Amino acid sequence: MSKISITALGGLNENGKNMYVIEVDKNIFVFEAGLKYADEFTLGIDYIIPNIEYLKKNKKRIKGIFLTHGHDENVGALSDIIKDLDGIKIYAAKFTLDVVRKELENEEIVSNNLVEIKANKAIDFDGIKIFPVNLSHSIPDNLGYALYTSDGVIFYASDFVFDSLMRGAYKTDLGKLAYIGKQGVLCLLTESIYADKVGHTAPNHRTNNLIRETLNKEDKRIIFSILNSHIYRIQELFNEVAKTNRKVVIMGKMLQNLINDAINNHYLKVDKNIIGDLSNINDDTAVILISDGRKKPYSNIIKILNGYDKFIQIKPTDTVFLATPIYEGREKTFYQVLDSISKMDANIVTLSPKKYLSHHASSEDLMMMIDLMNPKYYFPVKGEYRCQVANADLAYKVGIPRENIILKQNGEMVTFKDGKLVDDFKKVPSGSILIDGDSSDDIGEVVLRDREMLSDNGIMIISATLNKKTKKIIAGPEILTRGFIYVKDSADLLKEIKDICSKIIDDNTHDNFVEFNKIKTNIRDELGRFLSNQTGNKPMIITVIGEV
Repeated sequence: MSKISITALGGLNENGKNMYVIEVDKNIFVFEAGLKYADEFTLGIDYIIPNIEYLKKNKKRIKGIFLTHGHDENVGALSDIIKDLDGIKIYAAKFTLDVVRKELENEEIVSNNLVEIKANKAIDFDGIKIFPVNLSHSIPDNLGYALYTSDGVIFYASDFVFDSLMRGAYKTDLGKLAYIGKQGVLCLLTESIYADKVGHTAPNHRTNNLIRETLNKEDKRIIFSILNSHIYRIQELFNEVAKTNRKVVIMGKMLQNLINDAINNHYLKVDKNIIGDLSNINDDTAVILISDGRKKPYSNIIKILNGYDKFIQIKPTDTVFLATPIYEGREKTFYQVLDSISKMDANIVTLSPKKYLSHHASSEDLMMMIDLMNPKYYFPVKGEYRCQVANADLAYKVGIPRENIILKQNGEMVTFKDGKLVDDFKKVPSGSILIDGDSSDDIGEVVLRDREMLSDNGIMIISATLNKKTKKIIAGPEILTRGFIYVKDSADLLKEIKDICSKIIDDNTHDNFVEFNKIKTNIRDELGRFLSNQTGNKPMIITVIGEV
């Protein structure tokens, strides 16, 4: 008998930032290390990662980080957290490990702790066994993990679909899932993103018919935009292009390397004769393949639309095929991209979210997984809370008692003692780290609020120079504004601002010293109230006082 706890540091009540911590007695096993794409409201933020304070505090107990597949939502935080968890081994299948290795190399991070694993080969940690199983997803070598404990199996199902046509490195091992289910599953964790969608995801995740239709209908150049790690969708494109006289021109060194590696390792089956080069880029028969930048949705198509790509300019005869999903929080960006393409008179093909789904489990897939696993407890993960609730309802429909269905949010710990759920309401530090630029340090909510204030109300800088001996004003106060008022139309207002600032400076200067902090505080408070009353806005106010 043992004590088991499960905690999400990210991935609950949100899409992305997946990180799940399973503790068996004193041993910690971490599943995923993902990021979340920043939305339009996180001003200037590039992406968001989980807060790993709990893992840093308990680093010595961590047996490893186990990755299911190579999408940003599952591996994108590794380059930011790896220095804090130095020495911890990272386990993944070959394709996932290749994605991680390239990302670390791009960030100039050296790691000797990447361990390649294979499905159906157990990894033993002092009597605790982890058994990886193949699951179908849009990327090769996607794994689910069975963690064997003395009280039963904890099974983490990651992202998956059930599709009999997905073979090879994409095939779900139904036999192994059924075998694990018969061994006694204490708790099953499955994704919730499509839990409210009726039926199976298959065949609605397949795009080959739309690609074929577009290739046959359009007789000019096609620009095909894809998420670079959606290898299965890239395979669909190559399959259909092979039936035509077109050539695929792969743009970007990262995408070229990814596709070449996938071909060499037999994850992609491609006739290399249909792969063109830059000499074909303006051919009417060209299919130009571009991808989203890692961690930056729509970045490359936006670069082309803004005229910053040195090879590609959108022409009215082009067809732009956006084979990427509408990312949560980036809906405005997506429709701005569509508007920009339309203004260039190019044709647009998109994947309707009602007709075309991503490779995630819908309601029937989830109920089938529950039926195969037959778990005692069920824990919906990955997705907004409403999706977790829909997932919980599915579990109840197939016979899981309500009291055995677990709905939690990030940081809330689920505890099992001797195979029974014990809700002790324990919480661990969680939350989000906001990443801006190359720094992996959290820029924090304060900086974000400052940016929000600047975007809403602008900034005002007050500068004045005092005589070092007499402490009298010899220059200023000068007023500099950005994003607040139009200076030429606000002469009277500016005069009042100068008068207020001059009085505050005079009141806080003495023969022997100047109360600089008091001047800055009073100008910020009094001028802030004045501007709020006069204009309805309260800009960020910065005061600079110097002596000469």
